[in-house]
Amino acid sequence: MVWAAININFKADLVVCNGNLNARRYIDQILRPHVVPIFRQRQGLTFMHDNARPHTAIITREFLQQNNVPVLQWPARSPDCKPIEHMRDELGRRLRQRPHAPNTVDELAQALLEEWNNIPRRVYRNLCTSMTRRVQAVLNSNGGHTRY
Repeated sequence: MVWAAININFKADLVVCNGNLNARRYIDQILRPHVVPIFRQRQGLTFMHDNARPHTAIITREFLQQNNVPVLQWPARSPDCKPIEHMRDELGRRLRQRPHAPNTVDELAQALLEEWNNIPRRVYRNLCTSMTRRVQAVLNSNGGHTRY
């Protein structure tokens, strides 16, 4: 399992987590060490995550509120038009293009970190600037399929 965050001006470090993610691990391995510092350093951000159980658990919501991390409310069964999904696609393409496929979990984690760090700024800037078009496409399709 990997976690990462982007906005138009920065790309957070990729976090590799071993095993399944529950709310406690989400808080301890992702939110506390990575998300909260980002929100303390940068003003005016809104955190976007989906309705996965670790994200919607009461302890997660309370933790984010206590740490002044504003969260975008995500409707149930909403179209998945988050730009981070396209960053994951980019990461996967880069991983598949490597001359040698990773053979172990540790090699995979290292390859993911290397490829994440090599994704140029223009890629995530373009994805973030496309959000207005993404939202409009969802509205135009009445929540149905879009090209995104």
